Amino acid sequence: MWLRQAFFRWLIPAAFLLPLWLLIGWIVFGANPWALLWVIVSAPIVLVWQVILTLLIRARGTVRAGRAVSWTDLGVVGAWHVLVIALGVFDGRWWWPVLALTIAVGIAAMWTSLSQLWREAKPTPVLLRTPDGVGYVPAPRPEAPRVVDEKIVVIREKTPPPA
Repeated sequence: MWLRQAFFRWLIPAAFLLPLWLLIGWIVFGANPWALLWVIVSAPIVLVWQVILTLLIRARGTVRAGRAVSWTDLGVVGAWHVLVIALGVFDGRWWWPVLALTIAVGIAAMWTSLSQLWREAKPTPVLLRTPDGVGYVPAPRPEAPRVVDEKIVVIREKTPPPA
């Protein structure tokens, strides 16, 4: 649980630190000047994509209640973060395949986040559990019978005779 809660807290800083890592990686690993073009193009995309993912994940009731992401989120979005970090290494031998894989996993992360949000947002039947673990569907509450007062009294006001 602590790992999923820590990842929940990491989502917002990741939106800013992952694009920053791409720029730092370009500087540290001495990539060629043409790679800077990829950093300028991809860093804003990573920022926006991460913000959208964070909002989709945090929109789910189960995530807000437990302040922890699901294991699916941890696996897919975590893999996308690792791939973005790997892109920042700028090794020319494997950079293009990692870029393609990063795009594919980023789309998969968006898809899984949307599907989880959709699954949690649709109405589901209510199942209550008793202390001994038995589940039951509560019976509908009976409506109280209407009390109809059959006795109707009409009081007419005495009006003065016309003059």
